[in-house]
Amino acid sequence: MSTIPVAGLRLQFCADPGEFLAVAGDYLAADPVVSTVVTTVAHRLLAQQADEIAQPGRNWWLVVRNASAVVGAGMRTAPFAPYPPFLLPMPDQAAVSLARALHERGEEVLGLNGALPAVDLCAAELTRLGGGQVQVSQHTRLHELGELVWPAAVPGGLQAATEDDVDLVMEWFGAFMGDADEQAGRPRGASAHEAPDRTEMLRRLRAGRLWFWITEAGERVHLTGVSPPSFGVARVGPVYTPPAQRGRGWASNAVAEISRRIQAQGARVCLFTDQANPTSNKIYAALGYQPVADMANLVITR
Repeated sequence: MSTIPVAGLRLQFCADPGEFLAVAGDYLAADPVVSTVVTTVAHRLLAQQADEIAQPGRNWWLVVRNASAVVGAGMRTAPFAPYPPFLLPMPDQAAVSLARALHERGEEVLGLNGALPAVDLCAAELTRLGGGQVQVSQHTRLHELGELVWPAAVPGGLQAATEDDVDLVMEWFGAFMGDADEQAGRPRGASAHEAPDRTEMLRRLRAGRLWFWITEAGERVHLTGVSPPSFGVARVGPVYTPPAQRGRGWASNAVAEISRRIQAQGARVCLFTDQANPTSNKIYAALGYQPVADMANLVITR
């Protein structure tokens, strides 16, 4: 662990997810919905570490502390270019100081994801120091389900995807982000994201974290995934319906049933939406999902 003092704060960089969770776990658990991305990734990489699966070399974990407590956190673990750090809420000065620390380390940062205003402040300081311009790739909104409101029923039901479905699941994951970009009025590929590789997808399938909606005729018409609970919160996503099957209620019913199962197991359930996609926002609001926090994915062009 390396520590950088900053005007009453300390930035602590951890190389290991276990070390990070030991230091920041209580802070993350105090607001597990907002911290869902960071905690899910930390617990997943910790499990993979136990299974002796090689970790990307770029990983770091950030803990922001004042004199008495943890007051912010972040990570850089994304396996896809431009390898954006993900920041949770933190004091403004910490976000600015993080940019300076990364600049001094010679660490190239061409993207930032996470909580506002932390990502805005960090990106602005990075461009002040290193040049370039900040652009918004995507405005996202984190939602938590309150009381589930059932949609109009449609024929069929959920069926867990299996390892035999890996080719179709890989294809649909690959289409998911491009289709989402188009639905939000962006060019395909505008959002920096990459589908899990085949090994990771097989791991998710073996864990039973992906479901199809199957029609009465046995046709697979929709795919929904969910993360394992982390500090009592599970996150739904991706939610993908092929273009020819949209507008028939498959997604609403699949997300509703998966959400019901998560809550029945005693966990809270959340999901992200793209603020530029009115269709998905309307669907989730109708199911009882309520906004929790606005976040953004930023890119730095040079």
